[in-house]
Amino acid sequence: MKETKLTAKPRSGKGSASAGRLRRTGWFPAVVYGEGRPGVDIQLNEHDFLVMLRRHRSENMIVDLAVEGADKPFKVMLKAMQHHPVTGRVIHVDFYEISMTRKIEIELPVKLTGIPTGVANEGGILEHVLRALTVQCLPGDLIEEVELDVSGLTVGKTLRVRDVQIDAAKYRVLDDPDQVVAAVAAPRTEEEEKAEAEAEAAAAAAGPEVLTEKKEEEGEEGAEKGKESKAPAKEAKASAPEKADKKEKK
Repeated sequence: MKETKLTAKPRSGKGSASAGRLRRTGWFPAVVYGEGRPGVDIQLNEHDFLVMLRRHRSENMIVDLAVEGADKPFKVMLKAMQHHPVTGRVIHVDFYEISMTRKIEIELPVKLTGIPTGVANEGGILEHVLRALTVQCLPGDLIEEVELDVSGLTVGKTLRVRDVQIDAAKYRVLDDPDQVVAAVAAPRTEEEEKAEAEAEAAAAAAGPEVLTEKKEEEGEEGAEKGKESKAPAKEAKASAPEKADKKEKK
């Protein structure tokens, strides 16, 4: 995989207020994590970072990250990327430092190529079930995606993890070999589509479950219990004068 270069600056400010001020200048906060040491706080230029992302089909990339004032660049990969919930802008990035001699575990996107026979000639529907393959490999052997040719698939047929052509000398696949990656399903009949539409219409017409009757019953029971609990109190009050009369007679 072609390595990418990116420059960054050290970051000293902490907290959301400092991060907000930084983003308004066209930069955003990031952290570089490494094994056995605390994270390094940095800041990235938003424009430069987005240009770097556009040059790659996936986020699997090795980056030579040059931080101003550091002795040498960090060799890193993207660990996590946070986006603003409304604007979608990148607001924070986590990198992790890697060793080119130590294997990493990573997910490789699966790209389906070709038009299945079952779709072109039989009216079937292509289903992409597993969209990423989990593998273990050296960083230098990292590729952006794995291709899987589905042109030979007919209706009812599937391609599984074991059918993916990948160099076993470089990549150790961690997924279940029997896991389905892609399949061609039979087209739905008019009866099936009609039955599904009727079921959806019936569910919509039924609406949410009404609990009014149950609540009314509970209210009536509560009222009856309230009356019962008040009755002994009245009897007790009524008996009080009788006791007083007996004392006067004595």
